[in-house]
Amino acid sequence: QMQLVESGGGLVQPGGSLRLTCTASGSIFSMNAMGWYRQAPGTEREFVAAVSRNGGSTNYADSVKGRFTISRDNAKNTVYLQMNSLNAEDTAVYYCAASESYTIPTSQAKHYRFWGQGTQVTVSS
Repeated sequence: QMQLVESGGGLVQPGGSLRLTCTASGSIFSMNAMGWYRQAPGTEREFVAAVSRNGGSTNYADSVKGRFTISRDNAKNTVYLQMNSLNAEDTAVYYCAASESYTIPTSQAKHYRFWGQGTQVTVSS
């Protein structure tokens, strides 16, 4: 069983930056495509970004294009989400997810089997 743990969340001012980290352990052979999702209270889970198995291709939600960057270091079994120019609408719990069936950066949540516990990101002055 793969386990995913997110870290790096916290409180940041509007316009600021944070970098989230997702570290995988266990059955890392299932760590193919990786994605980031977020969910604010009372809202549906929302796709943020995804990266292919080898890191060669990425996929972003329109709301974060040009501001967020997803990357991975397979030697460290880690995935990152660099978040710049943050605003209040980015406030949410952020989750990382791993697909064992897809290598492409799919945006569909149903394609991800393993999920982390989430890390809170709050953007406020």
